[in-house]
Amino acid sequence: MAVYIHSVGVGVPSRRLAVADINSAWNRTGGRGTVAVCADDEDALTLAWSAANSAMQAAEIEPGSVDGLWWGVTRAPFAEGPSHSILAASLSLRPTAAGALTSGSTHCGIDALFAAADAVAAGTARIAVVVVSDALRAGLGTASETRCGAAAAAFILRSDEGPAALGARTTHSQPLLDRYRGDTENDTRDLYDGRLFREEIFVPIVSEVAGRLATSKPTAWSLPDPDGRLAAAVAKNASVPPDSITSSNVFATLGDTGAAACLLGSVGAFTRVGNVAVVAYGGGRASGITIDVNRAIPGAETAARDLQSDNASSSYADVLRFRRQLTPTGETIAMGVPPEAALFTRGANEMLQLLGGRCDDCGTINTPPSIHPHCIACGGPKMEPVELARTGIVHTFVINYTMPAPFVAPLPIAVIDLDDGSRVMLQVADDGSNVEIGARMQLLLRRYAYERGAPVYGFKAVPVRKESL
Repeated sequence: MAVYIHSVGVGVPSRRLAVADINSAWNRTGGRGTVAVCADDEDALTLAWSAANSAMQAAEIEPGSVDGLWWGVTRAPFAEGPSHSILAASLSLRPTAAGALTSGSTHCGIDALFAAADAVAAGTARIAVVVVSDALRAGLGTASETRCGAAAAAFILRSDEGPAALGARTTHSQPLLDRYRGDTENDTRDLYDGRLFREEIFVPIVSEVAGRLATSKPTAWSLPDPDGRLAAAVAKNASVPPDSITSSNVFATLGDTGAAACLLGSVGAFTRVGNVAVVAYGGGRASGITIDVNRAIPGAETAARDLQSDNASSSYADVLRFRRQLTPTGETIAMGVPPEAALFTRGANEMLQLLGGRCDDCGTINTPPSIHPHCIACGGPKMEPVELARTGIVHTFVINYTMPAPFVAPLPIAVIDLDDGSRVMLQVADDGSNVEIGARMQLLLRRYAYERGAPVYGFKAVPVRKESL
C-alpha cells in the first residue's frame, strides 16, 4: 500500500548563538554564522510539539483522528520515563493512539519515519504523525560545539492519496564507533580522529546509500553534514549536483540538528514538483528514502519561512546556563511536591492539554478546573472539560525581579483574557521586556523546571509575531 505525506511542519528554537562567540570563549579565532539553540524553557520535546502541532494544522486534522505518534529524538527528555506519552498528551491525542519513540543516535529520525510508514502501509494506522527533533548537548570546547544546533520537523502520513508519496528506501550499516555519550555522561563526546571518521566511516557509508538513491534521478537532496564539509564530499562521491542539496541552507542557518536534520533538509524542496532524496546518518548507520512530490505539500511554505526566520541572539554564557552546563552554587528551592505526586498525576492532562472546565449551568469556563470544583460565576457543581483557546490579550502582568534558584529573574507572569472568554494566569517566556497590557499572546508548550531530575512541562505565553497577525 502506498504511503503519502499530507503536510509538514517545523519547530525552531527561539535563540541563536554566534559561532565566533564559542570560538572566542576558547581562545580560538574566526567562525562564521550561527547555530540554533534552545532557551532555558525549550528542549527537544517542546520543539517536537511545535512541529507536530503545525503539521496537524496544515493538514486540517483533529488530534482525535490521529492513530499514532512516532517520535525520533537522539536523547529523550526522560532517560527513563514518559517522554512519548507527555508529547502525545500535549498534542491532545487519544490515550489509545499507538506509536513509538526511537532514540540512541541521530539515525533515529529516519527510523521513526520508516516505522510510521510501515504502520500506515500495513493498515494498523490510518493517520500517523511523524516528528523528529533534537537539541544535542556537545561537550564543552569540542569541535562539534560550533555545529550543534536544535530544531524539529513533522510529517502527517496517510494511505489515501496526497501531494507526495514515499518511494524506495535503502540502508547500510557498519559496527563503527564515532560520536557517542557514555551512560553516566550528559555531553556528547567529540570525534577521536576526524580524518578517520571522514575517510573510512562517514563518507563511504553515506555515499553508498546516496549512490543507490541516485538511480531514481532526484531533483533535490537532503544530505547529513555534521561539520559543514562532509555533505560536499558525499555529493562528489555520489555525483550529486551541489546546487540540488536543499539541506545546505538549513545547516547554514541552524547548524547540525541531529536526528531532525534529514527531514528538515528536505522541507525546502516540498514547495515544488520533483523527486527528493533524503539521507540520514548516525551510529554507523546510513539510510535513505525518495519522496515523489506531485504538488506543493501543505505547510511547506510556512515551514521554509520559519527555518529562515531571525531569532534573538544569546551569549555563550547564557547558552551554557540554558543547557545546564553552567549552574549556580548554593541552595536551591525545591517545588512543594515531586513530579510523580498526586497533584501532578491528577492534573497532568489539565497542564499538558491546557484544559478548563465549562459550567453546565451558565457556560462560564473555569481555570484551572482542579482548583475550582464549583463555577466561579454561578456556583454550579457540574463542569465539562474543554480545551482552552491558544491566543488572547494581556489583561495585566507583573515581573518578579527576585527569584530563588533554580528560577531565574526576571520572571514575568501575566493574566490573559483568551479568545474563548476564559481567563488564565501563566508565566511569560523570556524576560518580560516585550509584554504590555493589551498585547496579543499565544500559548505554547514550554519546560517550566527540572524537579528531582525530571523535566516539568506546561504552557507559557509568548507574544504573537507581527507577521502572524
